[in-house]
Amino acid sequence: MQNQKVIIITAPSGAGKTSITHHLLHTIPQLGFSISAATRRPRDHERDKIDYYFISEEEFRRKIQKNEFVEWEMVYEGKYYGSLKSELQRIWKLGKIPLLDIDVKGAIHVQQQFPKSTLSIFVEPPAIEELKKRLFSRGTETEESLQARIDKASYELSFQHSFDKVIVNDQLDRACKEAEQIVREFIDLSGKMDNKQ
Repeated sequence: MQNQKVIIITAPSGAGKTSITHHLLHTIPQLGFSISAATRRPRDHERDKIDYYFISEEEFRRKIQKNEFVEWEMVYEGKYYGSLKSELQRIWKLGKIPLLDIDVKGAIHVQQQFPKSTLSIFVEPPAIEELKKRLFSRGTETEESLQARIDKASYELSFQHSFDKVIVNDQLDRACKEAEQIVREFIDLSGKMDNKQ
Protein backbone atom coordinates (compact mmCIF):
# COMPACT_ATOMS: atom_id res chain seq x y z
CA MET A 1 0.00 0.00 0.00
CA GLN A 2 2.97 2.28 0.64
CA ASN A 3 3.84 3.06 -3.00
CA GLN A 4 0.24 3.56 -4.11
CA LYS A 5 -0.33 7.16 -5.25
CA VAL A 6 -2.73 9.52 -3.46
CA ILE A 7 -3.72 13.07 -4.43
CA ILE A 8 -5.14 15.42 -1.79
CA ILE A 9 -6.99 18.70 -2.29
CA THR A 10 -7.35 20.60 0.98
CA ALA A 11 -8.46 24.09 2.01
CA PRO A 12 -10.42 26.03 4.58
CA SER A 13 -14.18 25.62 4.12
CA GLY A 14 -15.46 27.85 1.28
CA ALA A 15 -12.08 28.28 -0.45
CA GLY A 16 -13.25 26.33 -3.51
CA LYS A 17 -11.64 22.91 -3.09
CA THR A 18 -14.80 21.03 -4.09
CA SER A 19 -15.14 23.01 -7.36
CA ILE A 20 -11.47 22.30 -8.16
CA THR A 21 -11.94 18.62 -7.26
CA HIS A 22 -14.90 18.35 -9.69
CA HIS A 23 -12.82 19.99 -12.44
CA LEU A 24 -9.98 17.49 -11.91
CA LEU A 25 -12.34 14.50 -11.95
CA HIS A 26 -13.92 15.70 -15.22
CA THR A 27 -10.61 16.39 -16.99
CA ILE A 28 -8.25 13.64 -15.75
CA PRO A 29 -9.60 10.10 -16.24
CA GLN A 30 -6.85 8.49 -14.12
CA LEU A 31 -8.44 9.92 -10.95
CA GLY A 32 -11.11 8.33 -8.78
CA PHE A 33 -13.06 10.32 -6.19
CA SER A 34 -12.53 9.07 -2.65
CA ILE A 35 -15.97 9.35 -1.02
CA SER A 36 -15.66 10.53 2.58
CA ALA A 37 -17.82 9.34 5.45
CA ALA A 38 -19.76 12.01 7.37
CA THR A 39 -22.17 12.08 10.30
CA ARG A 40 -23.95 15.30 9.27
CA ARG A 41 -27.25 15.37 7.40
CA PRO A 42 -27.08 15.56 3.57
CA ARG A 43 -27.58 18.98 1.97
CA ASP A 44 -30.37 19.25 -0.64
CA HIS A 45 -28.25 18.30 -3.67
CA GLU A 46 -26.15 15.59 -1.95
CA ARG A 47 -26.63 11.86 -2.47
CA ASP A 48 -25.57 9.02 -0.17
CA LYS A 49 -22.66 6.86 -1.46
CA ILE A 50 -21.96 9.44 -4.22
CA ASP A 51 -21.14 12.69 -2.40
CA TYR A 52 -20.57 11.12 1.03
CA TYR A 53 -21.27 7.97 2.97
CA PHE A 54 -23.79 9.46 5.39
CA ILE A 55 -23.60 7.35 8.55
CA SER A 56 -24.65 7.69 12.18
CA GLU A 57 -22.30 8.91 14.88
CA GLU A 58 -22.46 5.44 16.49
CA GLU A 59 -21.44 3.70 13.26
CA PHE A 60 -18.65 6.23 12.72
CA ARG A 61 -17.29 5.56 16.22
CA ARG A 62 -17.42 1.79 15.59
CA LYS A 63 -15.35 2.26 12.44
CA ILE A 64 -12.80 4.34 14.41
CA GLN A 65 -12.49 1.50 16.95
CA LYS A 66 -12.00 -1.02 14.12
CA ASN A 67 -9.27 1.21 12.58
CA GLU A 68 -11.15 1.51 9.28
CA PHE A 69 -10.14 5.14 8.57
CA VAL A 70 -6.97 6.44 6.94
CA GLU A 71 -7.91 9.76 8.61
CA TRP A 72 -10.84 11.06 10.59
CA GLU A 73 -11.72 14.13 12.60
CA MET A 74 -14.52 15.65 14.62
CA VAL A 75 -14.58 18.82 12.52
CA TYR A 76 -17.34 20.53 14.53
CA GLU A 77 -19.04 19.41 17.71
CA GLY A 78 -20.70 16.04 17.00
CA LYS A 79 -19.86 16.20 13.27
CA TYR A 80 -17.34 13.60 12.20
CA TYR A 81 -15.71 13.29 8.77
CA GLY A 82 -13.23 10.66 7.62
CA SER A 83 -11.62 8.81 4.71
CA LEU A 84 -12.12 5.04 4.71
CA LYS A 85 -9.21 2.72 3.93
CA SER A 86 -11.68 0.64 1.89
CA GLU A 87 -12.30 3.66 -0.40
CA LEU A 88 -8.60 3.94 -1.28
CA GLN A 89 -8.46 0.18 -1.93
CA ARG A 90 -11.59 0.37 -4.13
CA ILE A 91 -10.02 3.09 -6.31
CA TRP A 92 -6.59 1.43 -6.51
CA LYS A 93 -8.30 -1.81 -7.61
CA LEU A 94 -9.84 0.15 -10.50
CA GLY A 95 -6.27 1.12 -11.51
CA LYS A 96 -6.91 4.77 -10.63
CA ILE A 97 -5.41 7.30 -8.21
CA PRO A 98 -7.63 8.29 -5.25
CA LEU A 99 -8.44 12.02 -5.16
CA LEU A 100 -9.25 13.12 -1.61
CA ASP A 101 -11.14 16.37 -0.97
CA ILE A 102 -10.53 16.69 2.77
CA ASP A 103 -9.98 18.91 5.78
CA VAL A 104 -6.53 20.38 6.52
CA LYS A 105 -5.81 18.21 9.59
CA GLY A 106 -6.90 15.09 7.74
CA ALA A 107 -4.69 16.01 4.78
CA ILE A 108 -1.64 16.31 7.03
CA HIS A 109 -2.46 12.91 8.55
CA VAL A 110 -2.75 11.20 5.13
CA GLN A 111 0.56 12.74 4.00
CA GLN A 112 2.27 11.27 7.06
CA GLN A 113 0.99 7.80 6.17
CA PHE A 114 2.04 7.99 2.50
CA PRO A 115 5.09 10.27 2.63
CA LYS A 116 6.63 9.27 -0.71
CA SER A 117 3.53 8.80 -2.84
CA THR A 118 1.28 11.77 -2.06
CA LEU A 119 0.67 15.01 -3.92
CA SER A 120 -1.03 17.58 -1.69
CA ILE A 121 -2.53 20.85 -2.94
CA PHE A 122 -3.67 23.58 -0.56
CA VAL A 123 -6.30 25.95 -1.97
CA GLU A 124 -5.98 29.39 -0.44
CA PRO A 125 -8.89 31.86 -0.49
CA PRO A 126 -7.87 35.34 -1.70
CA ALA A 127 -8.76 36.84 1.73
CA ILE A 128 -10.72 35.96 4.87
CA GLU A 129 -13.33 38.63 3.99
CA GLU A 130 -13.90 36.96 0.61
CA LEU A 131 -14.23 33.60 2.34
CA LYS A 132 -16.82 35.07 4.70
CA LYS A 133 -18.83 36.31 1.68
CA ARG A 134 -18.68 32.88 -0.01
CA LEU A 135 -19.79 31.04 3.12
CA PHE A 136 -22.56 33.56 3.81
CA SER A 137 -23.87 33.27 0.24
CA ARG A 138 -24.41 29.50 0.70
CA GLY A 139 -27.28 30.35 3.03
CA THR A 140 -26.54 27.31 5.21
CA GLU A 141 -24.80 29.12 8.08
CA THR A 142 -26.04 30.72 11.28
CA GLU A 143 -24.10 33.71 12.66
CA GLU A 144 -22.41 31.35 15.19
CA SER A 145 -21.52 28.61 12.67
CA LEU A 146 -20.24 31.22 10.21
CA GLN A 147 -17.93 32.65 12.87
CA ALA A 148 -16.77 29.14 13.83
CA ARG A 149 -15.88 28.43 10.18
CA ILE A 150 -14.04 31.76 9.80
CA ASP A 151 -12.02 31.14 12.99
CA LYS A 152 -11.19 27.63 11.79
CA ALA A 153 -10.19 28.94 8.33
CA SER A 154 -7.82 31.51 9.87
CA TYR A 155 -6.20 28.70 11.88
CA GLU A 156 -5.98 26.35 8.87
CA LEU A 157 -4.30 29.01 6.72
CA SER A 158 -1.30 28.80 9.05
CA PHE A 159 -0.66 25.21 7.85
CA GLN A 160 -0.38 25.95 4.13
CA HIS A 161 3.43 25.51 4.21
CA SER A 162 2.82 21.83 5.16
CA PHE A 163 1.64 21.00 1.62
CA ASP A 164 3.41 20.39 -1.69
CA LYS A 165 1.65 23.13 -3.65
CA VAL A 166 -0.42 26.20 -2.80
CA ILE A 167 -2.97 27.63 -5.26
CA VAL A 168 -4.63 30.99 -4.57
CA ASN A 169 -8.26 30.76 -5.70
CA ASP A 170 -8.95 34.38 -6.58
CA GLN A 171 -10.29 33.31 -9.97
CA LEU A 172 -11.79 29.81 -10.19
CA ASP A 173 -11.02 29.03 -13.87
CA ARG A 174 -7.37 29.90 -13.41
CA ALA A 175 -7.14 27.95 -10.12
CA CYS A 176 -8.70 24.87 -11.81
CA LYS A 177 -6.23 25.01 -14.71
CA GLU A 178 -3.30 25.43 -12.32
CA ALA A 179 -4.43 22.43 -10.26
CA GLU A 180 -4.91 20.37 -13.42
CA GLN A 181 -1.39 21.14 -14.62
CA ILE A 182 0.13 20.22 -11.22
CA VAL A 183 -1.79 16.92 -11.08
CA ARG A 184 -0.93 15.97 -14.69
CA GLU A 185 2.77 16.61 -14.01
CA PHE A 186 2.61 14.46 -10.85
CA ILE A 187 0.90 11.58 -12.69
CA ASP A 188 3.32 11.84 -15.60
CA LEU A 189 6.38 12.01 -13.36
CA SER A 190 5.27 9.22 -11.03
CA GLY A 191 4.44 7.05 -14.06
CA LYS A 192 7.99 7.48 -15.35
CA MET A 193 9.39 6.68 -11.89
CA ASP A 194 7.26 3.51 -11.69
CA ASN A 195 8.63 2.36 -15.03
CA LYS A 196 12.21 2.77 -13.80
CA GLN A 197 11.67 0.54 -10.77
